[in-house]
Amino acid sequence: MTVTQADKRTTVITLLVFIGILTVLSALAHYAIVALIPTSLYVGTLMMMPALSAFLTLKLRRRTIASLPWKWGKHGANRAGYLIPVLYVSIAYGLVWLTGLGGFGNAETITEWGQSLGLPEAPAFVVIGLMGVLMAVVQFVKSLGTIAGEEIGWRGFFVWELRKIFSFNATCLISGGIWAVWHYPVIIAYGGGNPLFQLACFTVMIIAMSVIMTYYTFKSGSVWPAIMFHGAHNIYIQKIFTPLTVENASTALWTDEYGLMIPITVSLIAIIYWQRARRAGL
Repeated sequence: MTVTQADKRTTVITLLVFIGILTVLSALAHYAIVALIPTSLYVGTLMMMPALSAFLTLKLRRRTIASLPWKWGKHGANRAGYLIPVLYVSIAYGLVWLTGLGGFGNAETITEWGQSLGLPEAPAFVVIGLMGVLMAVVQFVKSLGTIAGEEIGWRGFFVWELRKIFSFNATCLISGGIWAVWHYPVIIAYGGGNPLFQLACFTVMIIAMSVIMTYYTFKSGSVWPAIMFHGAHNIYIQKIFTPLTVENASTALWTDEYGLMIPITVSLIAIIYWQRARRAGL
């Protein structure tokens, strides 16, 4: 399909409106998180800003919210959206535990989990198994509201606009880069390590994730695979694997979203999906 200069101009204006609104709205939420307190309410507010910005942009551009890719799509794409983060996070932390870069079975976490489950005397494997299932299912579902707040904006709206004037590769790079930068104020304020190292690791991870998420977004014509992917990524890193890891002098360099192992594993998978996108003509 040929894109006219008028179409390009319309798309560029739409993109600039979205970025402008998102910058202003996100700045308010970032201020609350960084200058006041990083409460979950403020973080949740920040996560809703991409969706709100997309809705306002559509309103200003006289387009309907119904035009966004709301449909559930194929079960396979949504299932893959959930399982791929489970794969690369499991591989990453498995390598960390096997190589001694971190240990498995943080006693403090297991004790805390046992108490929160009302099972303080239960064996560690029971506590880990039960909490893992509850986090992977119940906490995952609970998190979908704020996750959708991000993904409606990024994969439900932004990547579709970018794709009107850019290639698949450029769309992934631009959307992933802006998505990463959007997180920077919080990382700089609360990352707790070398900011440049953490930002570099996080940016590589986010761009690699964007390749996979954008692939499934375009293949399915739906925002739901990206929502499933983002939710699973957050839960398995933040709520399950990182809390279970025993830290030593090297652990911070390799674990979580600001260390090396996750960017490495997700980037290897992203290469596969980049090749798939090329073969599919996306």
